Amino acid sequence: MKGVLICGELKKEEISSISKELISTGQKLQSDLDQSLDYLLIGENLRERADEAAILGVDRVLTVEGPEFSEFHPERLARIISAVCQQIEPLIILLGQTDLGRDVAPRLAAMLGGSACLDCIDLAYDQKGSTLIQTKPVYGGNALAEWAVASHRPYIVTMRPRSKKPAEPDPSNRAEIIPIPVEIDETQIRNQLVKTVHEEDKGIRLEEAKIIVAGGGGIGGSKGFDLVRRLAQVLGAAVGITRVPADENWMPKSLEIGQTGHIVGPDLYVAVGISGAPQHLAGCSGSKVLIAINKDPQARIFEEADFGIVGDYRDILPALIEKLKDLSAT
Repeated sequence: MKGVLICGELKKEEISSISKELISTGQKLQSDLDQSLDYLLIGENLRERADEAAILGVDRVLTVEGPEFSEFHPERLARIISAVCQQIEPLIILLGQTDLGRDVAPRLAAMLGGSACLDCIDLAYDQKGSTLIQTKPVYGGNALAEWAVASHRPYIVTMRPRSKKPAEPDPSNRAEIIPIPVEIDETQIRNQLVKTVHEEDKGIRLEEAKIIVAGGGGIGGSKGFDLVRRLAQVLGAAVGITRVPADENWMPKSLEIGQTGHIVGPDLYVAVGISGAPQHLAGCSGSKVLIAINKDPQARIFEEADFGIVGDYRDILPALIEKLKDLSAT
């Protein structure tokens, strides 16, 4: 086994930001290993996206194309990637820490007999020990742990969004585009895709947002999120939530941040009415700056925050919104 394989994702038929970040990680590993860096695209009508990927700093762009491969079906996608890996035998396989990556990576590890390490923020290959050092947050983001696997190759890793800078295009360095023939035995697929519901994306995607305003159980109801949305609009931010607003149906569950939701790493994270449960902090521990607004001075969120405001959000947010409007007008 040798080389690095990046499993790319498409969002609205465009190469996703996390996929470009994976290329940056792959380039570092390529330098450590002095081996090839491949980028895999799976779906339908891939020529334009393959051309785009070809100038992002990879050696080869591999495409598996077909209308039946464009569906969000983790088991089928895992089998496609497994079939590609059996042909090119990569040492390291990179996916994003997304809904798709989290579902595919363990399946792929089982199929290939490899190891899986999810939600990493850094990777380095130890030439002396001939192993991959995988760094990931633990204990709700309060510490970093390094993991190494002596056997069970290939190494399958998901990387947390915004842990690396996206790769920049370089038209002078164009990769070869290679179609890979893959045939899947549909009788081996035990899961059936019953229905796909497309939810309209409104605003900035959480994984790609540089600023996030998140509301928790302290908001008290769906009406309170009007203020959260207004603050987000002024800041040019995305809106996120904790598990309570999702469970209570105050806001769509697709906005949940935490271990069972999105893992984010914005430059600025504003936590409004959020107590600071470990499950939620695990999803936002990669934030560069965290500002907490909570009326409980003993709330755990203040232990993690860079800045804290003690008070009722219904009094604080309107004043903050008006001040930000004044500053933007000057």
